[in-house]
Amino acid sequence: MNKVILMGRLTRDAEVRYSQGASQTAVARFSIAVDRRFKRDGEPDADFFNCTAFGKQAEFVERYLHKGTKIVLSGRVQNDNYTNKDGQMVYSVRIMVDEIEFAESKAASGDGGYAPAAGRPAPSAAGDGFMNIPDGVDDEGLPF
Repeated sequence: MNKVILMGRLTRDAEVRYSQGASQTAVARFSIAVDRRFKRDGEPDADFFNCTAFGKQAEFVERYLHKGTKIVLSGRVQNDNYTNKDGQMVYSVRIMVDEIEFAESKAASGDGGYAPAAGRPAPSAAGDGFMNIPDGVDDEGLPF
């Protein structure tokens, strides 16, 4: 089985091209940075993966994603080996994208703001990744 699921941020805007022929197919190439959970001194904080999406997924990437957007994708790993101009074999892999989704809201990405309902305090982030619910908010006002 060859299946990979990654969550990260686009490192640059995607490069989108359309194939030649009777039915033009969109091809989007982009890279994402995936944070490492555990970091050692002197080691990188993230891994970078080159990705390719086709068709509707590529059109989605072209239309809605830009540098810094946090996404979740699933796909498969494929060898992307080639011989460089010096005749040396270069080994690499590419993620062939099957599915792609936003991993954060527009407000969380900094493209919009969160405005709490009038008279209600805004929730605050706790250190463990959960939100603190402010005092005075009843259970009926929560979305779950």
